[in-house]
Amino acid sequence: MGLSSSVTLGFLLMFYPVLKDVKLLMESLEGLSTPSKDGDSTLLDPGTSSILDDNTRTDPEPEGELIGRSRSSGLCFSDGKCHIDYILVYRKSGPQSEKREIFERNIRAEGLQMEKELSVCNSDVIFLKLHAPWEVLCRYAELMNIRMPFRRKIYYMHRRYKFMSRMEKRINRFRGWLPRKPMKFDNNTLPDLEENESFTAPFSRSRIHHFTIHNKDTFFNNATRSRIVHHILQRVKYEEGKDKMGLNRLLSNSSYEAAFPLHEGSYRSKNSIRTHGAENHRHLLYECWAWWGVWYKYQPLDLIRRYFGEKIGLYFAWLGWYTGMLFPAALVGLMVFLYGWFTLDHCQVSKEICQATDIIMCPICDEYCPYLRLSDSCIYAKVTHLFDNGATVFFAVFMAVWATVFLEFWKRRRAVLAYDWDLIDWEEEEEEIRPQFEAKYSKKERMNPISGKPEPYQAFTDKYSRLIVSASGIFFMILVVIAAVFGIVIYRVITVSTFAAFGWALIRNNSQVATTGTAVCINFCIIMLLNVLYEKVALLLTNLEQPRTESEWENSFTLKMFLFQFVNLNSSTFYIAFFLGRFTGRPGAYIRLINRWKLEECHPSGCLIDLCMQMGIIMVLKQTWNNFMELGYPLIQNWWTRRRLRQEHGPNAKASFPQWERDYNLQPMNAYGLFDEYLEMILQFGFTTIFVAAFPLAPLLALLNNIIEIRLDAYKFVTQWRRPLPSQAKDIGIWYGILEGIGILSVITNAFVIAVTSDFIPRLVYAYKYGPCAGQGRAGERCMMGYVNASLSMFRVSDFENTSVPRTDGSDMFGEAVKYCRYRDYREPPDSPGEPYSYTLQFWHVLAARLAFIIVFEHMVFTIKNLIAYLIPDLPKDLRDRMRREKYLIQEMMYEAELERLQKEKNEKKKNYRAHHNALP
Repeated sequence: MGLSSSVTLGFLLMFYPVLKDVKLLMESLEGLSTPSKDGDSTLLDPGTSSILDDNTRTDPEPEGELIGRSRSSGLCFSDGKCHIDYILVYRKSGPQSEKREIFERNIRAEGLQMEKELSVCNSDVIFLKLHAPWEVLCRYAELMNIRMPFRRKIYYMHRRYKFMSRMEKRINRFRGWLPRKPMKFDNNTLPDLEENESFTAPFSRSRIHHFTIHNKDTFFNNATRSRIVHHILQRVKYEEGKDKMGLNRLLSNSSYEAAFPLHEGSYRSKNSIRTHGAENHRHLLYECWAWWGVWYKYQPLDLIRRYFGEKIGLYFAWLGWYTGMLFPAALVGLMVFLYGWFTLDHCQVSKEICQATDIIMCPICDEYCPYLRLSDSCIYAKVTHLFDNGATVFFAVFMAVWATVFLEFWKRRRAVLAYDWDLIDWEEEEEEIRPQFEAKYSKKERMNPISGKPEPYQAFTDKYSRLIVSASGIFFMILVVIAAVFGIVIYRVITVSTFAAFGWALIRNNSQVATTGTAVCINFCIIMLLNVLYEKVALLLTNLEQPRTESEWENSFTLKMFLFQFVNLNSSTFYIAFFLGRFTGRPGAYIRLINRWKLEECHPSGCLIDLCMQMGIIMVLKQTWNNFMELGYPLIQNWWTRRRLRQEHGPNAKASFPQWERDYNLQPMNAYGLFDEYLEMILQFGFTTIFVAAFPLAPLLALLNNIIEIRLDAYKFVTQWRRPLPSQAKDIGIWYGILEGIGILSVITNAFVIAVTSDFIPRLVYAYKYGPCAGQGRAGERCMMGYVNASLSMFRVSDFENTSVPRTDGSDMFGEAVKYCRYRDYREPPDSPGEPYSYTLQFWHVLAARLAFIIVFEHMVFTIKNLIAYLIPDLPKDLRDRMRREKYLIQEMMYEAELERLQKEKNEKKKNYRAHHNALP
């Protein structure tokens, strides 16, 4: 619904006329179930006809055809009428049978109907089927303030301007040549979800006649029914005591093995959906969403929300919005890459490197590395130009602005969804205290200022001492990551000499690339191993903090896991971007690690190629591994289960299983809900934005992955997982704040990548200050002539340290012994009249220009980001107008209802007066 508040609509329903709905009210009251009886349920054997317990028999026996159809689908009790709203699974040999009996007795006392049935596959497994009668649904829908439709929304035409009308006509003419909305589904395919087009109000039994009830069985959809039953189960006691209640505790102590709502039947059908229609909403979701053949179609978000709930619906809405916004970013990134490709032959720097056959470079490692011609790095110089060219700065600014636009327009999109899904006025209930918190601090209580009830209280000193310990644990784990990166650095330092002495010429001539490639692969393996450790540490630290509510626990765990994985995934990338080759010293005076190993230097063509390799390999491997674990693991598990069932019960056994049996054999949803899905996408968003100046193809890789990711997640939810409990949410929670933090960090890192890692600033300084065009105010390719020679310093070979002297003097390659070699730096030559090997004036100019660029870039981009955030309103104008329109209509309806009430009272008074007057003698 729109912005109308629950209180306002409550008053509206109070005064709304009731004369037309008396018949509907009487019909609804006739269907109320009889009061429940206390007694054990009858256990049903799967091979015999099902027998309902006393608490379920309220209707006459259905006909045999209906019984067969219901049992084959497995969605109803044995009578074919009572819909199964929830399934509990336990084993006869399992523990806690007394608690389970008390729990089930209290379930009946709440009015729920139940039926037990043995498993077809395992006689030890028992399924407890639960059904909520109409009376129970109405009672708890009122207690839970569930909003239900009561009147169709009234829309109005937007104001049209002449200019916009002319533009729309021209656009429609152009559209006539194109396929009609190829990315949208035909409206006839998707069901009419009435609640999205109706005013809603909190359900009330006293005003039941105002709600649009065409059929009592479908008034509360399956997701709402499951949510109501789960709400009841979370508040049913299994022992005497205020904290001895709830299904979650019984699941944790193995009283029950599983608990889940049922899927609405099979997702496959022998008949075509085009000719026979969809069998159920699950089948429809598979055909129009989870099937690979519809990868280019928009997602049916309303149907996803109806089947899986608002929380999962918002995740897929956000994922779809993020994927759609990646299209312009991927296109611009591809254009930047193509710009580098087409200007490759015109790049003066690459030409000079490729033609520098007479420039001899110093060895990049001790002893085993030989002298090299600068022209040997021609290929790497050209590859570097593909990513480090004149368009890189523009792309970095574009991506910083893109991140802001993405977040701001997502807020608008979320507002539209919240309006359509009736979530604008929804507020989370006062959350219950976590059982662990209650058990820990039950001895000390204080009054809750909101509820006015006593509750367990955690002292200030206890709370913050736990937070300090938790923060210390986080800091320690970050140190573990740094230690792992330090180990990778040592590996790179050692192996670069090993590969330089390798027998295979291909490896020997490309020792630095081989070192980087193998280091990245080893780093990826360490990342995956540490992720497993991080999850256990994050759980330990979060439980140590003793959060008061489940949302506090979830937010704390989410923040830790994101921090751990972000640092783990990006630490090596930060090292390559900002530290590799920056603190190595110079030939003859190298800075050594533990006074033994010389720190690794950049390639003669620069460090950007190493950063590109790091990002490309990690991004591809990480996404491939995540996709395999998300879909491959459940597929293998479910395949193994089906194989076992075929061996035990025949090839066609699964087809005859009831729905609860088939769902039980599926994989349960992750223990942390949507955490893994969000985390994967948020880390990818970080890769896409933080170092995008060094790797413009990152948005394109992310886009291709996400197109697959949407269908993978859809296929997993529809076919491989048990149906998750539908739950409500109005936004993506703490993840939005993390996205904003990544957007800010991306501006800073891209500024440093351009200023420090790439050669953009040194080239700019040379063009304007030292090149052929110095003082002319221009910086074309002709102005870069002589840049390579100016960026290299001279070193006398006789000044080498004993540990750095190469084993060959270069005579085998160059015909004579090398006396002087070059290296990347701005230092005085060895024969300088001043101090040899000291920094030149050009070094200080470049350093000043880098610092100035960082400051100007950050301030400019942050100003643009804040300006865009200010100019883009959080609510679209048409949505704001619709909400105001609804508010106006509701006021009119209330006014009319009040007038009708007053007129009715006036007529009643007149009628009573006349009757009294006629009765006088």
